[in-house]
This record gives sequence, structure tokens and C-alpha cells, in this order.
Amino acid sequence: MTSLSQLLQSKKVLLADGATGTNYFQMGLTAGDPPEMWNVEHPERVAQLHREFVEAGADIILTNTFGCNRHRLKLHKLEDRVHELNKRAAEIARSVADTADHPVVVAGSVGPTGELFEPLGKLSYPEAIAAFKEQIEGLKAGGADVAWIETMSAPDEMRAAMEGAIAAEMPYIFTGSFDTAGRTMMGLEPAALADVATGMSPAPLAHGANCGVGASDILVSVLTMTAAHPEAVVIAKGNCGIPQVKGGEVVYSGTPDLMARYVDLAIDAGARIIGGCCGTSPAHLAAMRKAMDAHVAGPRPERAVIEERIGP
Repeated sequence: MTSLSQLLQSKKVLLADGATGTNYFQMGLTAGDPPEMWNVEHPERVAQLHREFVEAGADIILTNTFGCNRHRLKLHKLEDRVHELNKRAAEIARSVADTADHPVVVAGSVGPTGELFEPLGKLSYPEAIAAFKEQIEGLKAGGADVAWIETMSAPDEMRAAMEGAIAAEMPYIFTGSFDTAGRTMMGLEPAALADVATGMSPAPLAHGANCGVGASDILVSVLTMTAAHPEAVVIAKGNCGIPQVKGGEVVYSGTPDLMARYVDLAIDAGARIIGGCCGTSPAHLAAMRKAMDAHVAGPRPERAVIEERIGP
């Protein structure tokens, strides 16, 4: 096992993997079906995608567990299989990492519950902590190295997930998803993201942004975060360009060349963990690895430079 802390000490910048769901659709996943069931029904396909990302140069691979908490799984009547599905997902990723030709961190993907917290909704803070702890304990049992809390919008949910990781005695990171208004769906700004973890012990290993809109938007968010907390390890895991609907399918505008340019700008913006989110294939990731290895340091990019090189 390779800890994220160790890898951050040995490398200036790390490459995280790409998309899970959008690649699974290319492999046969049907819309509406829970991808987490592939951990037991099609483990070979799950392992194949992990392997393709590792071969493309990923230093970090995320488990197939984004919606693997009891609140999301109950939509498919699978809420009693949380531990089993998380453990199996981590075992699959672990088997790929252990046979890689370079150190690879297995990050246990922990997405939002999909529920609103009291008083806006029915989910209480203690219930949320318990749900996240349950999921993360399964990931830990399967051999995950770190809890990867991602695509969050509400500060309360971020903190509940962090408390769940701490209760499960797992190191953790967390990322928010920021829209075109430069905020999460619940109104949190990038500069305030790190403050959500105030008082957490142990503290997160990193924080940052993932998903959202496109690569340009996430780079602006990263600039804001690294300016507010220049000492922090900041994550950028942006979508592959902009989503577009073509013939009833959602496709992403980003080419491998665009994602390579995104890597260069993300490094200069101060990100230390860079990956792709929705739409990012192993081919995109290979171009990102090449760009990362060949990077020549430049100035912090201005917004105008980002728009010129990546798009508006």
C-alpha cells in the first residue's frame, strides 16, 4: 500500500484518474442502473478501467463507489449491501494497484448522500456521519489508502463525511463542485472551502475542486484556492471540456490536447493533484501524463490566459 502522504512527499505533482460513469457507459452500463453493482456483477470491467488508467500513468485511482452510501443505494433496494460493495470495489482497485509498475494510491470514492440536511430536508447530521462511516469502513476493509470525499456542495455534508472518515480512522481529502457562478450548489465559494475543515483532527491531506462545468471554470476555482491557502495541497479534477447533448447522448468537448493544456495551467495555478472527471478517458489521461512529465514552470495564469488556451 502507498499512502497519499508518502506519494506527495516523493513527487511535486500527482496524476489522478479520469471518469468512471461515462467510461462505464461506453463499456455497457445502462442509464439508471447502479454502477456499484458492477463490483460484483462485472468486476473484470471495473478492473479493466482501473488498469487502463494506471497504464496511462495515473498515480491515484478512485474506487467505483461514488454513490455507495446507504441513502443512494436505497434507491435500488441495496442499502443492506453497503459494506460488501465498498469492500469489493476497494479490493478490485487494490489488486490493480498492487500489480502496477509504479506506486499507485487507491482512493475510496465517497460522493454525496443525495439527501438534504435538516431543516431543509430529513437527514440529520449524526445520521449522515453514520452513513459515511459505514461506507468508509467498507473501503478500508477492502484496502483503500485514503477516503476521497468528492463532488460535495453543502458544508454540513462535507464535515459529516470528514467526521465519518475520522471515525473510521482513515486519512481523507475533500473536494467541492463549483458551477459557472463560481460557487457550489449550496453557495460555498472556492476561497472558503478550506475553512470547512476547521477544527477537524486529523486535518484533511488535501482539498480542491472536481466536476463542475468545464476545465476553464475549475482552473479559476483552483487559482482562488491556492491564493487563499498557498501552503495547502490543492486538487483539480475537472471535466473533459463542456458537456453537449448529441443524438440523445451526452458527449464532452475536451480533446486530449485540451486536457494536456489544462494540466499545464493547473500546475502553474498551484494544484498538486490533477486529474479528469466526467468525459475523461484513458486516452485523455495519457496525454495529461505526457504534459505533466514535460511541464516547464510558467507564471500563475490570468483568467484571460485560461480562456485563450482552454476556452471561456
